[in-house]
Amino acid sequence: MKGKKLLSAILATSMIASTMFAAVPTMADAGEVEEITWMFWDDLDATEDLISLGYKDVIDRFNEDYAGQYHVTPITTNLEEYYPNLNAKVDAGETPDVFIVSPGPNLDDYVLPGVAADLTDYLADGWLDTFVGGEAAFAQQTYDGKIYAVPLNIAAACVFYNKEMFEEAGCEIPTTFDELLDCCQKLQDAGFTPITISAGTAWCLSMLAGYLCDREGVDLDALAAGDESWVNDKTLAAGEKLLELSQYFQETAASDSNDIATANFYDEEAAILLQGSWVIGQMNGANEEIEDKCGVFSFPVSEDPSRTGVIAKSDSLAMSATTEHPEAAIALMKYFTDDTAQKYTAEKGGKIPVTNVEYDADAAPAQLADVMNVFSNASSTFGFYNESLISTEAGSTFDDNMVALFLGKETPEEAFQAVEDFYAANRG
Repeated sequence: MKGKKLLSAILATSMIASTMFAAVPTMADAGEVEEITWMFWDDLDATEDLISLGYKDVIDRFNEDYAGQYHVTPITTNLEEYYPNLNAKVDAGETPDVFIVSPGPNLDDYVLPGVAADLTDYLADGWLDTFVGGEAAFAQQTYDGKIYAVPLNIAAACVFYNKEMFEEAGCEIPTTFDELLDCCQKLQDAGFTPITISAGTAWCLSMLAGYLCDREGVDLDALAAGDESWVNDKTLAAGEKLLELSQYFQETAASDSNDIATANFYDEEAAILLQGSWVIGQMNGANEEIEDKCGVFSFPVSEDPSRTGVIAKSDSLAMSATTEHPEAAIALMKYFTDDTAQKYTAEKGGKIPVTNVEYDADAAPAQLADVMNVFSNASSTFGFYNESLISTEAGSTFDDNMVALFLGKETPEEAFQAVEDFYAANRG
């Protein structure tokens, strides 16, 4: 069974993207090897994450194929420290030649001060035409008609659940928030920890808060324009639901890192995990048995059954505007989007590829079919709140106050008033 037809329809609807097969490299006849760097948020030599292992394969293939001409050295860190470390290198005038970014306000931080290079001309050689949706695929990576980053894959924030635990507790897949609460109570009564989440990693809790806000009908455009206040019936309802659901979190949620919270799920210590579908590669790499036990469903609706939007995210690659080796950097970027890399993305990593590559859906992780189903039935796509508000600082303000709300340091009114105060001071 091939995944191309459904993939094309999903990506065209979502305005998300695809890429090109790398050109066959030619060896340099003479001259010094051009050394470049690539920065990422995982240790490629220690990781079990299947997506990261796929990136390692890209690096190894590139260095082997271009031996004597180009060579790339990875700079790796961890997810929580990635952007602080990247920004420190930028400030020191040591920007990596190629680096991972998230589209939206996060990319703004590198485009507006001139850190990221304009890639438009490089894409004009036919590369752009191979992306699903063409120019539309780069909507979140385009500024004033210029493209500054290239997407690598697509992930959706979904609800992962343990099928065996659900069956033992007598749970059906919940489609409404009330059904989700009822399911959590049944799981707890059966002796299971219902939900594992990291409140110690603010964006994880923010992901849940973003879904709750979306399901209540929160209008980010109206908030950005000042037509609405962050303190309104919809946001307050979302805040109350966050508190209501939090009674089913693991006891250590406040201090658990994202990796620990995720491990709680694939080690079968909790029944539900809200995470991006990038976690498929991580969980399947750490526990081969979890694939058959793990199902995926869309975050439940609230009052409006038509609000079935899904949070979508794409890892993207940017190039330093000051690189001394742009051709080597572009060659590397094309390797990340070649046929081999994109087939691996789907068949091993469980992410949605961004090219028109044919892949064997039967060979892909079982969870990917569920993720594709979530995408195909979504009413819309939207970004992570911490990456799609008016700035990265606004996203951090939202994150921090959702954590404060969860910890009982603020009421819903106080938490959203803090976000409103930031908006009032920083709109336009």
